[in-house]
Amino acid sequence: MTGASLRILLAAVEPSADAIGASFMRELKILAPEASLFGCGGPEMKREGLESLFPIDAFSVFGATDVLRVAPLAMRRARELAEKAAAERADVAVFIDGWAFSRLCATRFRKISPLTTMIKFAAPQVWASRPQRVNFVRKYFDGVLALLPFEPEWFTRAGARAQFVGNPNFQAAWNARGNAAAFRVRHGVGDAPLLAVLLGSRKREVSRLSKPFGEAVEYLAKEIPGLRIVSPLAESVAGEAGRIIANWPGDPILTGADEKYDAMAAANAALTASGTASTELAINRTPMVVAYRVDPVTAFWARKVKTTPFASIINVAAGRFVIPEFIQEKCDGRLIASALLALFEEPSEYVEQAAAFDVILKELGVDGLPAARLAAEKTLEWARLGRQRALPVGR
Repeated sequence: MTGASLRILLAAVEPSADAIGASFMRELKILAPEASLFGCGGPEMKREGLESLFPIDAFSVFGATDVLRVAPLAMRRARELAEKAAAERADVAVFIDGWAFSRLCATRFRKISPLTTMIKFAAPQVWASRPQRVNFVRKYFDGVLALLPFEPEWFTRAGARAQFVGNPNFQAAWNARGNAAAFRVRHGVGDAPLLAVLLGSRKREVSRLSKPFGEAVEYLAKEIPGLRIVSPLAESVAGEAGRIIANWPGDPILTGADEKYDAMAAANAALTASGTASTELAINRTPMVVAYRVDPVTAFWARKVKTTPFASIINVAAGRFVIPEFIQEKCDGRLIASALLALFEEPSEYVEQAAAFDVILKELGVDGLPAARLAAEKTLEWARLGRQRALPVGR
């Protein structure tokens, strides 16, 4: 099989997956310029030339209730992708992040397009919950491209192909580290204490977090004279989040993606929803507090299946609470404000976080070999090898 003859289906249904997919596409086009790329993705993959089979906006969800709400649509879209793969005789399908949707697709592909090699790009976080998912991966997928260095062992022990490649989004953030001084001059911040607030990229995150985050800002503004607020807004929630934050104290500065890293670097401290942003803040050496809240049903389920006490990747990699976390009932404005105040007033708090960032980020490979290139190379290699016969589940 040559690169020129390859037919590659790509599937990304979340903003972070769309960004990974775009960098992955760029590398595939260099390594296999005549390969046919099709499937589903968002605006970044569209800019790389992908004509998505359907819009992915509905699938940017988190939590059990949200997943159930979009399940009927997800099942229909998964079947459409499998039928497209069969019609196009796809050699390989790469499912980027989005475990719930990837799982739906996997079962349908094995029935409708059984000869297609299936690769999971971004492993399910079996180290955090439901480790039995390695059995599903071994049965249905022919390879795993892992974003974190400690993930492959979970899958290779079970007999699955797995390779650590790194996270293209983390590497992109590393290469685009912000200019703190330029941001402060551009926005007239001067030497004022500056807090970055990141509410997340999903509408449900904004609706659930805006109240405790806003309360934390109000408490903090009373304790820190001249406090300013900056909030880099994801395009998907810019309207709603912007209207809420504009009413907060601290004369909020609202920015887009183009100034996100400058804003992070300029901030003395940050309050962020759990997710990619915490690693991006670490890359810009911004000390932070992580907070998150989900609906009660999801919270109950998470407590049943979670096997790690940590929410942020930085804490998971460190194996300790480098970053303070306020999750669910602890996601309270007063508690959050108290932790943030310590970051502004106690230099040792900053030093401890910054020192840990240096070690952990190196382990995550943020300045290592290009993750998207490694992923593309491994995808083409596994495509040539073809299907890997799965071991019986439970063996």
